[in-house]
Amino acid sequence: MSEDIVKTRVWDWTIRAFHWLLVIFVLAMWWTAEQGYMVWHKWLGVGFLSLLTYRLAWGAIGPNTARLLPLVPRPRALVAYLKTLKPGEHKRPFGHSPLGGLAVLALLSALWAQILTGLFAVDVNGLASGWFGHLISFDMGRDLADLHETIFDVLTVLIVLHLVAITTYGLILRTNLIGPMITGVQTRRETETAGPSVQVDWRRFFAALILSGACAAAIVWLGR
Repeated sequence: MSEDIVKTRVWDWTIRAFHWLLVIFVLAMWWTAEQGYMVWHKWLGVGFLSLLTYRLAWGAIGPNTARLLPLVPRPRALVAYLKTLKPGEHKRPFGHSPLGGLAVLALLSALWAQILTGLFAVDVNGLASGWFGHLISFDMGRDLADLHETIFDVLTVLIVLHLVAITTYGLILRTNLIGPMITGVQTRRETETAGPSVQVDWRRFFAALILSGACAAAIVWLGR
């Protein structure tokens, strides 16, 4: 007897919007830096920081699949999951897998390090700097600029690994990771793990949105 297919909303619309806005911001900030459009780069950084602040807030008060703390896997759960990464044996968990949780935490950590070092970075001639570059010495600003570039290299590696993982899951494990991040819906069989369909609490959403907006405004005001 065939198993029933069940559709469950796993990603709320704000998480999906964050994900795709993140892609746009990373590409835009890379392009503006490469082209030397540092004023644009600086203002994009404000929006980027606001976006990351929202994710941090939503990771504390949002739906279960958006929470950040559960992304830290227990060693035993991680080992058990790794053993299922075989064609025909893989069971898709509800939300992030233990391995996926580690990937998200690594990417977010690198993004935070990238944006925070950028706030204080100073270019080689001292003519352009991050919002807070004027608060530190030129040498320290240059050191942070070098670290800013190094972190971007690390971030690039993490992004490539992320894309490789998505491709591997799709082609070998027959698990579509892109679809649910577009529609928010995860298709599962009754035998697979699941959770309650996620819902957005609008009061919490606006609280996170206000916090992210306030953070952006504070950066601009303090960096004058």
